[in-house]
Amino acid sequence: MSAMSTADSSGTPLPALDVSGTDRVPFTRLTTVELRKMADTKAGLWLLGLIVGITAVFMVIFFVVADADERTFGNFIGIAATPQGFLLPVLGILLITSEWSQRTAMVTFALEPSRPRVIMAKVVAAVLLGAAAFVAAIIIGALCTLVGGAEGGFDGLNLSVFLLFFGLQVLTVLQGRLILLNTPAAIVAFFVLPIASSIVFSLVSGLSDSAPWVDLGTAQQPLFEASTGLELTGEQYAQLGTTALIWIVLPFVAGWIRVMRAELK
Repeated sequence: MSAMSTADSSGTPLPALDVSGTDRVPFTRLTTVELRKMADTKAGLWLLGLIVGITAVFMVIFFVVADADERTFGNFIGIAATPQGFLLPVLGILLITSEWSQRTAMVTFALEPSRPRVIMAKVVAAVLLGAAAFVAAIIIGALCTLVGGAEGGFDGLNLSVFLLFFGLQVLTVLQGRLILLNTPAAIVAFFVLPIASSIVFSLVSGLSDSAPWVDLGTAQQPLFEASTGLELTGEQYAQLGTTALIWIVLPFVAGWIRVMRAELK
């Protein structure tokens, strides 16, 4: 870094800094900062605790009410997917929208002018948090299975079960609304739009055949069943990909464009 000078309209030299030779901020540092942001705020810290706590509560409730032969690892994982499916997307929402709701975007993009790198750091941080929730669910589910004492509680487990469950977690995290830069609006949109879509497809019988191709909740249902050992068909994979494109990829791209053009104030 070296000093340089420019001149104003009157010809008076103005001091300036030449930062062209300064190294870029490492991407790992950007990701670490985004992870730390989630734990530095009360909302983020409480949300992280709630995800693990509510997951454990759901598993304990299932442990109490289920018969002994139903206390299998696959069933516990299926139970864990429900609360995490509701709460994990809020992580993605907070990581993006908090920059505008709390008006920290100007500082963030001043320290790292490349908006795409900041957005990708937030995405990676959200996925890492989803992975942490995935590991927590695996550990709690395994403990409940061991204590439950079901015969063959871990039977039928293979790598595909873990990959499918992790894939479901990643989908839920990335489902956060990037296109809305207001936290309350984004959270409301996340909960209302999918529920409204499911209601429409369930009430209109003529749309039942197209529901797996348009409604994300319907397309994701086989993933829950896959955690118990059932395998997805090629058509179900295609339906999941189509609905993910509609509900996740396209809104993400639109949100990306909006963040790139959003005014910092």
